[in-house]
Amino acid sequence: MSKTILRYRGRDIGPEDVEFINRLIAQHAGLSRRRLSAELCRAWNWVQPNGALRDMVCRGLMLALHRAGWIQLPAKRKCVPNNALTHRHRRAEDQLIDQSPLVAALAELGPLTIEQVRRTPEEALWAQLLAHHHYLGYCRPVGEHLKYLIKAQGRAVACLGWSSAPRHLAPRDRYIGWSAAQRKRNLHRIAYNTRFLILPWVRVPHLASHLLGRLARRLSDDWQEAYQHPIDLLETFIDPARFAGTAYRAANWVCLGQTSGRGHNDHTYRCDQPRKQLWVYPLGPHFRDALLQSDD
Repeated sequence: MSKTILRYRGRDIGPEDVEFINRLIAQHAGLSRRRLSAELCRAWNWVQPNGALRDMVCRGLMLALHRAGWIQLPAKRKCVPNNALTHRHRRAEDQLIDQSPLVAALAELGPLTIEQVRRTPEEALWAQLLAHHHYLGYCRPVGEHLKYLIKAQGRAVACLGWSSAPRHLAPRDRYIGWSAAQRKRNLHRIAYNTRFLILPWVRVPHLASHLLGRLARRLSDDWQEAYQHPIDLLETFIDPARFAGTAYRAANWVCLGQTSGRGHNDHTYRCDQPRKQLWVYPLGPHFRDALLQSDD
């Protein structure tokens, strides 16, 4: 068995992999780092379930190998960013938002619209609201993710974000009862609630739990449309120093206990992160059957 020199996003990288990457770089002299990572994705068939290249993950791997001295990437090209989201977010920072108090009972609020805004003009507003009003700020998701903007009375009232699930969570893995192979095969069928923001000027009792229920009923279908596979389990972290998890409990989520404090993708085995509560919500009575599927 070849020696593992780096483990990245569940993949063991050995000397033969490094040799392959170095050959690929030599064979494609003149390509940018971005295009080299796309070539490596195609060579390794490193794709998402919907067939899209795992380009950002691959770039992270190549950068880690470059920094460790295993490969030599071409110099980073200085250019004007061409990321459309970056430009939209910059423009959105100047948007004026109605921050007058919105105080009402849920029944009095009127119809709620829940819009999936990833890759739409409203995505910049979603990012702006999180950047300014969520205690964790805005962090651009990597991998599979969806973004929801909720409006009432023509105004934004809430934002929710969902992304790919962390690989290793002992309380969740015990709750499901899957093996390492089953987890690797089916982890993409779990969605992680990365952000939940009720805007600070909105005071509507029970709105948070109502939105969690609404999203639980549509998220799997939306994920199927975006990534060609369903979702069977939802999960999130709650910082008990800040929150009691009242909305999640009211929406029938289950608290599985506390995390180890080692972070989502820890390789140091040091407990140097805040411990958080892990909450989950199964999307059907047979969620375990889907998550315990194995290769025949």
